[in-house]
Amino acid sequence: MRQINLLLLLGLLANCIACTEVLPRQRGNLALPHMSFTPDALEFGLRQHTAFSKESASGGYGGGGGGCGCN
Repeated sequence: MRQINLLLLLGLLANCIACTEVLPRQRGNLALPHMSFTPDALEFGLRQHTAFSKESASGGYGGGGGGCGCN
């Protein structure tokens, strides 16, 4: 029983030590390029431009507004 309590206490301490707050200025250092949805930003921009030109629609990728240009 004593060993189980000690193990639980050790696990709780390990969880408390591992938690930390990441400041906004530190997030760029922690973000890895290969973790992004679009690893090549230039190619993504070109594909977006092509889709916008062919379909006359924009948005759906975090940007607001529609094809009217009123935003």
